[in-house]
Amino acid sequence: MSTSTVWGAAAALLAAALWSVASIIYGRLGLQIPPLLLNLAKGLVAIVLLLVTLAAQSQLGFGLGINPPALSLLALSGLIGIGLGDTAYFHAINNLGARRSLLLDTLAAPLSAVLAMIFLQENLGNLAWLGMFCTLGGVAWVISEGTPDLPGKSPRLGLSWAIVSAVSQAVGSVLSRSAFMLADVNTFGSSLIRITSGLIVIMIWLSRIRGFTMVKTYSYRLWLGLAGAAFLGTYMGIWLQQVSLKLAPTGIAQTLLSTSPLFILPLAAVLGDRISKRAVLGAVISVGGIVLLFTET
Repeated sequence: MSTSTVWGAAAALLAAALWSVASIIYGRLGLQIPPLLLNLAKGLVAIVLLLVTLAAQSQLGFGLGINPPALSLLALSGLIGIGLGDTAYFHAINNLGARRSLLLDTLAAPLSAVLAMIFLQENLGNLAWLGMFCTLGGVAWVISEGTPDLPGKSPRLGLSWAIVSAVSQAVGSVLSRSAFMLADVNTFGSSLIRITSGLIVIMIWLSRIRGFTMVKTYSYRLWLGLAGAAFLGTYMGIWLQQVSLKLAPTGIAQTLLSTSPLFILPLAAVLGDRISKRAVLGAVISVGGIVLLFTET
């Protein structure tokens, strides 16, 4: 594995770790803030942070220069991967349940690897494919443990939405990778373009909900928690995702980005939850797969 790929893989793992921390915070915030409003608010906070970062770097042109195709690919990546993907994921959770939706979401990694192989000629070795399926198999083993999900509104519809979510994430990743292959894009700039494009879809969706209003009164602690989660999970998390897609092959990056459930295990233990032997075994299998990914040359 080249040095740049190693850095890209490390960025993906760090993004997954930050997403796991943010997910715990969002889980608590979601008890008081509607999910859609929470999703919109965290995106707006991240956009402000990214604009400040780019201004400090004197990179408000996003480092795109005169490459409109790269800009278009990133915007389309955000519309599909974040806007459509997140929207479909919310629908999947409502109709299928959170655990099964997350389980099906692991399909995004092999799908992205196949799409990258077809459209970007990114060919992974046998060891990388083995590492990918070991990693995702371990993650799936961890997620599938526990009490069954409560029955959703429509399991068949939920399954359809979950597949749409996984495909959208895979397509979004490949489009981002394509943009990086066309131009030396600033990763903070690419993050800003993707999040902004994704929020367009979310705002359109919100506008179609009768009676929805953004005028809410929440406590100072709640807004502080939202800002912290948005900084870790959206600002840093999506930036690291873009770094990983810029430096590492799509399949490897997407696989490692899918390991958030593994990082939740030690956090859950710290919070007092019991970690089963099955969860530990799943984590060990995934770590073995990660090692294989890092040893792929």
